[in-house]
Amino acid sequence: MGKDQLVKEGLKLSLPFSKEACPGQDFRYTWGMAKHDEDKSSKGQLIPAPHHFFPLQDAARLGVFKEAIEQTVPKDGKVVELGGGTGVLSFFAARRAAKVWCVERDPVLADMAEKLIAGNAVADRVEVVVADAMEYLPPEPVDAVICSMLDVGLLRKKQVAVVESFKRRYRQAFPGRELPVFIPEASILAAQPVRQSFDFCGYQAPVTLICDPAARNEGTTGLADPVVYQMAIYGQDLPSMLVGELEVRMATGGALNAVRFITKNAVAILVKEKRTLDWFNFYLVAPLARPMLVAAGEVVRIRFNYEPGAGISALTTTLKVSRKTA
Repeated sequence: MGKDQLVKEGLKLSLPFSKEACPGQDFRYTWGMAKHDEDKSSKGQLIPAPHHFFPLQDAARLGVFKEAIEQTVPKDGKVVELGGGTGVLSFFAARRAAKVWCVERDPVLADMAEKLIAGNAVADRVEVVVADAMEYLPPEPVDAVICSMLDVGLLRKKQVAVVESFKRRYRQAFPGRELPVFIPEASILAAQPVRQSFDFCGYQAPVTLICDPAARNEGTTGLADPVVYQMAIYGQDLPSMLVGELEVRMATGGALNAVRFITKNAVAILVKEKRTLDWFNFYLVAPLARPMLVAAGEVVRIRFNYEPGAGISALTTTLKVSRKTA
């Protein structure tokens, strides 16, 4: 099975939970990132340093990226990381690569990454570059590009814009060369109609929620299976708009009052083994302005559209849910 076929056929959205154990009890909204929601800058994203410390505590994410890098980066190869943050993924790459360029726009964070990389004994192979990921290009061809500016629905962060900018400039600088492999290789975006409790110790607050996919949440009930609305394969042309035009048949009846957005990232696609190394972003649960009662077997239309990297409000303000009429 070829890689493209594996992406299209093999990346079925298999949620890491059953309908009886829906994640999301651990509700979070990263208020420190709210000011980036409407960032219209053409530059790469400048995210406060403390935000970069959270991924260091996410063992599942680190483990998947570590294995993906080990499986993907060739021995003594060359790698560029766009948006290096603390440098941890460049550290993983340096264990195999002969040269790694770790690109970080924030000079304070870049200085920290340089010190951490030196402390982890890979400074001879990792060059920390203070530059904008939207503009930087390594001085020679590379085997792999790490870019993990990922958020649910490809919202808020500039993953798509940075990768597209890199591909365009890489082709111009190194004509005739194949594109390097991207880590992650693809993101699969899905939407799911749900019944969501917005009761917080008796306080009713139907607000947008960010939910941990590893947590259990008795307050979330899926009324149908998630439906994929976009697959972004980073080595191919990426969409300029993310559009949902879904018709979903309800598996369970009840009060439909929210849509859960799910993003599954294929961090590496292992063709020979016919498997992918996957990692889920936090889920986003968007409340509906007008909840509705639905019956099992009924078909519901879910519509929305937004630009990659847009703020959460770009999605929630275009979200429309209606019954399909004959």
